[in-house]
Amino acid sequence: MKFKLLFSSIAFLLLFVSGGNATELNSKVNGTEPTGADNVAYQWAYLALTATAHDTDINEPRPTVTSRYLGLIFTSMFDAWTRYDEKASPLYLQEVERRPETERNLRNKEIAISYAAYRALDAYYPFDGQVFRDKMRELGLDPDNTSLDPGTPTGIGNLAARTVMERRMNDGSNQFGEVEGSDGTPYSDYTGYMPVNDIDNNIDLKRWQPKYFINEEGEKYNPGCLTPYWQNVEPLLMKKADQFRPGPPPAIGSKKLEMEVQEVVDLQANLTPENKALVEFMRDGPLSAQQAGHWLVFSQDVSVRDQHTLDEDVKMYFYVESVALDGFIACWDAKMFYDYARPYALVHAYLKGKTIRGWAGPDKGMVSMKGQDWRPYSPDSFLCPSFPSYVSGHSTISGGCAEALRLFTGSDEFGVEVELIPGELTEPDNLGEPVVLQFPTFTKAGEMAGISRVMGGYHIQSDNIEGLKLGRNIAQYNYRKYLELIGEDVSGQTGQ
Repeated sequence: MKFKLLFSSIAFLLLFVSGGNATELNSKVNGTEPTGADNVAYQWAYLALTATAHDTDINEPRPTVTSRYLGLIFTSMFDAWTRYDEKASPLYLQEVERRPETERNLRNKEIAISYAAYRALDAYYPFDGQVFRDKMRELGLDPDNTSLDPGTPTGIGNLAARTVMERRMNDGSNQFGEVEGSDGTPYSDYTGYMPVNDIDNNIDLKRWQPKYFINEEGEKYNPGCLTPYWQNVEPLLMKKADQFRPGPPPAIGSKKLEMEVQEVVDLQANLTPENKALVEFMRDGPLSAQQAGHWLVFSQDVSVRDQHTLDEDVKMYFYVESVALDGFIACWDAKMFYDYARPYALVHAYLKGKTIRGWAGPDKGMVSMKGQDWRPYSPDSFLCPSFPSYVSGHSTISGGCAEALRLFTGSDEFGVEVELIPGELTEPDNLGEPVVLQFPTFTKAGEMAGISRVMGGYHIQSDNIEGLKLGRNIAQYNYRKYLELIGEDVSGQTGQ
């Protein structure tokens, strides 16, 4: 089966957010339980996606932070749902009893997860608060009902969100800028991290060097290192940040690194239209919701394809986003532990003085240049990710979430296609004809995301390979924990 994405999800989203397709909560539609895009969990997930995209517009990309928001939103929904399931256990809402069998119906689940989703979304994405309130009213629910009665679905939903948010308030993320050592702004660094190399001088090639970005006014600025303390954030299901830490990256001067640096240059020099489209799609992602949101979109494709019920969607989103949240924590552990250089600096050093072929910029295309003039296939406004390289975040999250969807569905089949215009986000005055990217399996989708980062010039191959491996390890470990939470037999399941 082929399910063609073509961003149809966006059109649907605009429809139901505007009220064009809204109805009050109804446990049955024509006598049948709502599935796929009609189930309430799916609709709240879409609101989470648009809020994440809005957050990106307001705060610039911050994939670590948004992975935490999405992970905790779906944990809130999951915990509320468990109180109406016959055997599932909550992660944090442990003081609220399971409701009796007579109350375990779809309508109560819809109410509980809606209040949980609403409270968590409103707290993490307050600038979209009116959208969330409107959705509650469209569902026939009162957004001002703050009951904490554990005997009602409203109270359970409110309690679930409150419990999750309180439990995670001091989880090392510095959500409120209150951690000692920070500058008082939310999500600011409190570790005192300073790169060995400053933005103008590279004194240690193996270490990360920041690069200038250019803003809309054409001014150069240093964005700094994104959340250099993220390895200190408490994981959701994983034990600890360094649980699956990979071995070291290739050493400076090694034949391996020399070959991988050359590979980055060769891949860029031979970018096909499909390659360019893949680099852009994975760099920006659907709805600009970054990696955790990107794989939430893919998860929703699965929901539509397989016509998921509310129960199936609540469980899938929780598990997949747990992998994304824990994946960023583990990935940042490796990034900050090794503090490794990106290809931008490595190509300049390894190929200095040599004539190579590379992309010279949006209005220049591929030209002959000296190695020290090479740059990633990326716009000046986001020239290169502003944090160390090893391992790749895209590879970690994509490898992990792809494995999570494979384990959850019991099959590697995916079948999504995406139509894109190559160069639209990078060289808008040099556009190609539309191309179709095909993602036949979850594993292939994850690997395509990973290699796109090498093609784009953001990572060497070791960053990608070890990132994919790290993500898969997390997905397999979290799957066992997820099965325990939903009351399934974990004998025979791998887990470390």
